[in-house]
Amino acid sequence: MPFLKLIRFPNLLMIIITQVLVKYFFFEPFGIDTTLGHLDFALLVTSMISLAAAGNIINDLHDIPTDKINKPEKLIIGTKISEKAAWNWFIALNIIGVGIGFYLSNLVGKPSFVALFIIPSAFLYFYATQIKGTVLVGNLVVSIMVGMIIVMVGIFDLVPAITPQNLPTQKVIFLILVDYAIFAFLVNFLREIVKDQEDIRGDYNAGYKTLPVLLGRERTNFVIFGIALLPLLGILYYIYTYLYESKPAMFYALFLVMGPLLYFLVKLPGAETIKDYHHLSVVLKFILATGLLSIGLYKFVLL
Repeated sequence: MPFLKLIRFPNLLMIIITQVLVKYFFFEPFGIDTTLGHLDFALLVTSMISLAAAGNIINDLHDIPTDKINKPEKLIIGTKISEKAAWNWFIALNIIGVGIGFYLSNLVGKPSFVALFIIPSAFLYFYATQIKGTVLVGNLVVSIMVGMIIVMVGIFDLVPAITPQNLPTQKVIFLILVDYAIFAFLVNFLREIVKDQEDIRGDYNAGYKTLPVLLGRERTNFVIFGIALLPLLGILYYIYTYLYESKPAMFYALFLVMGPLLYFLVKLPGAETIKDYHHLSVVLKFILATGLLSIGLYKFVLL
């Protein structure tokens, strides 16, 4: 279905799964004090996927010139969905996302939290229309948004429930969420640069100043390699600190997160073609998914 492709339904499904794992497989097994009931949590998830879907639509709207060069066979807007319809969906999804955010912010007694919905909405529009072609800035904005998907559950479910008595426990749990958010940020940041490598021809013709356009593919590979060492070190730290006592969790991290990342590092120096970079992008997507899914393992590791 063209609309599901436009909003990147598999990516939205990953957001849903991640947030469900955080609340029901990370918070609840440890008896963490939370604020949101089942319905309110469902609204939070709906808000997040609405804003993410809107971001995907605005991205495609402003990527039409480059997509005609890089991947004309995958072009949706203008072929299967009109530009007017895409704009209408973009506006509607933003209204839904921010509207729910306004309700939830008042529900938890933190009206200022609505800014956490308005700012991503504005940033995604600003990214697609103004800074997408600016070296690294667009990559950073999108990656921060990915990291926020995890932290938002903590902000709305944990933070309002903090009391002097439960502060130490709530703080530990929230900091673990922050660690996962940093992991998601780094892996997605890598993937954004790899996608720039894949799209270099169209970006160059569109006048985008992406890292590959400025440095060339070979030098950009060195930058990617250096950044990829950061999540690798983070995984090693987590295995040593939290997972070594649980063999299933340790093997999961070694073979499904760290192993693919090492494979990525081995294949990266030899990457030259669009096909090579597309393959590496898929590998990073797999690493991001398995890394986030591992948050459901903590009840087996720490309990």
